[in-house]
Amino acid sequence: MVQKTSTKKVNRDSGTGQFVTDGYAKTHPKTTETERVRVPVSPKKPKKR
Repeated sequence: MVQKTSTKKVNRDSGTGQFVTDGYAKTHPKTTETERVRVPVSPKKPKKR
């Protein structure tokens, strides 16, 4: 069975590779990178009655 995936936008510092916030990435565009990462979608659990 093929697992469904979703994408998520993340920001990284170009020098260290650490994740940074959106605000930091906007104020330092020359030293940060914005990329999309695949995130697996968890199946919905059935409701208990």
